[in-house]
Amino acid sequence: MCKFNYLWTISPLGMMYGSAGAFLSPENLVGRSGAKFPPDAGAIAGLFFRTKKHLSPSAKTELKNNFYVAGPFWAELEQPDSIYVPIPWNLVITPREQDQWKIKYEDNQPVWQRENENLEPESTWLPINYWDNKSSLAVKANNAKKSPWKFVPMLHPYMEKEQRTVKSKDGLFLENAVQVDSDICLVYLATHELDPGCYQFGGENHLVDINCFEFEGKFQKLLNKPIQKACALITPGVWGSYRFSRRYPDNWEFGEPALMLTDKPVPYRYRNKGVLGRGRYAVPAGTVYVFNRAINQTWWDWDPKNEKKWFPQNGFLKHLGCGLCLPVEIPGLDNE
Repeated sequence: MCKFNYLWTISPLGMMYGSAGAFLSPENLVGRSGAKFPPDAGAIAGLFFRTKKHLSPSAKTELKNNFYVAGPFWAELEQPDSIYVPIPWNLVITPREQDQWKIKYEDNQPVWQRENENLEPESTWLPINYWDNKSSLAVKANNAKKSPWKFVPMLHPYMEKEQRTVKSKDGLFLENAVQVDSDICLVYLATHELDPGCYQFGGENHLVDINCFEFEGKFQKLLNKPIQKACALITPGVWGSYRFSRRYPDNWEFGEPALMLTDKPVPYRYRNKGVLGRGRYAVPAGTVYVFNRAINQTWWDWDPKNEKKWFPQNGFLKHLGCGLCLPVEIPGLDNE
């Protein structure tokens, strides 16, 4: 049973430098490769626990054991319940053309197949209301969108240590910034309520408005729908051991996935008790897994005693929504 009872929205964001990734310089003109926007669930979890400093140590421990958060997603500010999630990789969508991967059986073994293998996806986000197969591929394409933020370079000052003036020599550097329109909000799912208000958030402690709503509707129903033989990640997934990252969970009871669709891995790191965790690589959101047999469970229902088969034992990964996934229907897949 899904325990996400609340939906947090973060707005307005405007120009958020310091939260967009690596610095730019004459020696590093590919700083976009280190982009870290939108902030992952670990960042919003840190903000939440900063509001709980008044709790006793035992209360903090209990809260930590029961708190879960997942994201990032986004929505239009006037429709915070119409959430956009990463498009599963079995759908290939552009404004002009659409295609999808299907399952074909060769010698009783499933293989991927689609009509136009040269078509590259352009749209990357899909409204959750169009997730299931009741919506045609054309309808999904009409509602899918690109990321609503823009990466732009920005001159940033080096300040003098004892006065608020720019250094006379080498006082400016070029930083990778991100700009978000005022009618867009970031969205995170959480098990606990966060008091609405103005908070400092992001690498430069920008002031943002955070609101909290009860989480219900189609997204909630999808998270409660058992996964059969295929699912797609809507948040990055970290699998493997404490030291090694894998493209699928290590030693899980259902064996290796029969098939998968994915993209290059993404960096994944978070802080726990003020200590920066080991740098990891995560399987990106949108990755599709096809299993050897039906799981018949939701992400929430996986036995905590067997979580090590999905998540590394060290760390706080599942509490940060790691590998949150939804069931998908793949044409041609035998679900028996």
